[in-house]
Formats: sequence, structure tokens, C-alpha cells
Amino acid sequence: MTDFMAILGEFKNHLSFERQLSKNTITAYCRDVKQYFDFCKQNNTAPQSVLPEFLDTYVYYLKTIPVLAPSSVFRKTEAVKSFYKFLMIEGIIKEDPTRFLLSPRLVRRVPQQMSEKEIDRLLSFPPKNFNEWRTLAVVHLFYATGIRVSELINLRIENVNIEEGWVMAFGKGRKQRFVPIHKEACKILADYLAQREIKFAVKQTDSEIFLNRDGKKVSRVTVWKNIEALGRLAGIARRIHPHLFRHTFASHLLKGGADLRALQEMLGHESLNTTQIYTHVDVKDIKEKHRKLHPRG
Repeated sequence: MTDFMAILGEFKNHLSFERQLSKNTITAYCRDVKQYFDFCKQNNTAPQSVLPEFLDTYVYYLKTIPVLAPSSVFRKTEAVKSFYKFLMIEGIIKEDPTRFLLSPRLVRRVPQQMSEKEIDRLLSFPPKNFNEWRTLAVVHLFYATGIRVSELINLRIENVNIEEGWVMAFGKGRKQRFVPIHKEACKILADYLAQREIKFAVKQTDSEIFLNRDGKKVSRVTVWKNIEALGRLAGIARRIHPHLFRHTFASHLLKGGADLRALQEMLGHESLNTTQIYTHVDVKDIKEKHRKLHPRG
């Protein structure tokens, strides 16, 4: 009898070491596959002997769960497909029952973005203490590079070159990319690093750039909370979060005439299709300008 819980542990290692997915994705995939095992057990079906029709039934079942968003149904389907591909690699099954299984289509939402006025208010906020210096440097770096919050909190001193103006970010699957930083962001980052050196002059610290009060790598939760607080202090009505800067970075670059391929490289997208969603933002902006400026608008 196949011990699928033991195989699930091997699948986790496969996702971590071979596919090099993020910890959050690995946790979600393993949880999703375990849920699939439960569904198999409830239907007296062994996971290694399912037919494509059974998987269609499972996806339909997921769609009937009221609390599951379409994105969650999509992820759970992808998790099961990844698991069966792993079973094929390991020789546990001879034929992949998911080979014809289509993941549910996702309706792509047009990303929200901040206005240039909102960005100006955030970036010009005068810091009064170390935490505010850190938050100001964070938002400058977010807007200058479009990096993800997970990439930002893992940036180390050696990953940034202020003199030449670039950062080396490690994205999904630990894939590295170089992203330029403009002079203003370099200056703010240099000012923060000077404050960091003063604060931790006689204390052993982690090598990451952004540290908490104990000299340890700052958490993503702290970054979220600090950004929200800065937004309130700067009088921004909307709720500010890290990914909003990524959307704003991409949208503002496209409006300024950036090449889509170059933007794909800076964002670290594997597919150009992912980057193209920002072209819809640009079209929306053009339509709004047309409506306001055309005599018959």
C-alpha cells in the first residue's frame, strides 16, 4: 500500500530544492494536496489510480465551496497537477491523469495604482526617527525598483550598489535580476544606511539592509504596518500596501514610454503575458483622458 503522506513529504522537498518555490507556495501546495487526499478518501478512491473524470469532479467540487475564491480554486488545481507530475518523475505512476485537466480560468483584474501626487506625498515625508527613516527608504526602493516585499526584506548590503545605482533582487525560484535605482532613491537609501550604522554601531546585526530594533531582519508584517502608518501620516486616503508600489512602478514606467520587454526583466516575470496586464492600466488612463479632454467626451 502506497504511503501518500510519506510521499507528500518528498513532494515538499521536490518543491523546495528542485523547483525552488517560495515557502508560502510550498505550504499552500502541500495543504492543497492533503485536502485532495481527503477528497479521495471520502470517495473511496486511491490517488494513484484516479481517472481524468474523477479530477474533473474534484475541480467541480472546489467550485461549489462558497468561501473559495477563483484564485484559490486555480491554485488548488495547480497543486494537484504538480503532485501528479512529481509522481510521474518518481515512477510511482505510469500515466498522468491530469494531462488533459484544464485549470479554471482566472479573470484578471486591472491592477490599482497610486497617482503621482500620492507618490510625491509619500516620498517627501520628513522622517523623525530610525523607524521612519527605514520606512522612507523602503517606499523609495519599492517605487524605484518595483521589487516584491519578500525580495526587499531579504536584500543584503552586498546586493546593493549605490554608487552605480542598482540592486540585485532574488525573485521566485531564487532567480536573480539586476534592477536600476535612480539618484533620489540612492540618496535616501544612503541616508538610511548612515542612520543604520549609527544605531547599530556597537551591536551585532544581520546582514540584511532593513533591520528591526534588535538588529534582525525586518519582517514583512512590520513593513506592511509601517507603510500603512506612513500613508495615514502623509494624508493618503487609500490603504497603502507593498504590492501597490509594484503596480504603480510598472504603470508609471509604461506611461513614460518604457519598453514592455524591459519592464518584464525589471519585474522578474517569466512570461510577457503577466507583464501585459499593465498595458490595460495604460489604456484605461488614455480613455479617461479622452473622456475629459475631447469636446464630445
